[in-house]
Amino acid sequence: QVQLVESGGGLVQAGGSLRLSCAASGSIFSINAMGWYSQAPGKQRELVAAITSGGSTNYADSVKGRFTISRDNAKNTVYLQMNSLKPEDTAVYYCKCAVVAGLRSNEYDYWGQGTQVTVSS
Repeated sequence: QVQLVESGGGLVQAGGSLRLSCAASGSIFSINAMGWYSQAPGKQRELVAAITSGGSTNYADSVKGRFTISRDNAKNTVYLQMNSLKPEDTAVYYCKCAVVAGLRSNEYDYWGQGTQVTVSS
């Protein structure tokens, strides 16, 4: 089994910064894409940023220029550096990893437990 543990959320004033971390552990052969999703109350979970195993990234339009996703493959960890935070960024942030495992190298999605990010004005 694979476990994803998130950290780094909290309360910050508008314009501030936070750095989220998500570390994967367990029976991992390799990890393909990793990503961060946000879910505000009453809203669908939405992709914020994603990164491939080779380092290619994509971002939601709302966070481009403010957020940066990165990964440390040796540590099976993905990060989300969030700068210039806005109140509308307030949400629970979840990480997801596409883990390669099994005899046929199947890909399985695993989710972190979520971490609350609250941006005050």
